[in-house]
Amino acid sequence: MAFASMAAVAATATARPSSITLLTRRRPRSIFVPLAFSSFSSSLKTRKLVLYSKPGCCLCDGLKEKLQAAFLLSGPHSLHDVDLQVRDITSNPEWERAYQYEIPVLAKVLSDGTEETLPRLSPRLGVELIHKKIVAALSQ
Repeated sequence: MAFASMAAVAATATARPSSITLLTRRRPRSIFVPLAFSSFSSSLKTRKLVLYSKPGCCLCDGLKEKLQAAFLLSGPHSLHDVDLQVRDITSNPEWERAYQYEIPVLAKVLSDGTEETLPRLSPRLGVELIHKKIVAALSQ
């Protein structure tokens, strides 16, 4: 009896790979398209931030790292939909004049395309606190 059950297990074990192979050869009837890539997502409101920075600025690099970590946090107030654009002030004389002594400067882009400078965020702050401050600034 033990021999018969072992033979049955062996028969089903050899039968499974062929059934899996058949399943993987079929074309799917519908293709899953993530919401971010669907046409519906263009109607969703994307939140945008701009970080004014320059190469060799250790405060800028520190804040960039903290912002990237804050954007990865999940929860009810996630920042996954926030688009962060990093601008090098040395590439634009107007930005350099405006921000040369202030960087890193974080601004939110308003619905009309204008920018509102946010209160300074120290790169020494914890990721959770930076996350909380950005959520509060974006909800205003």
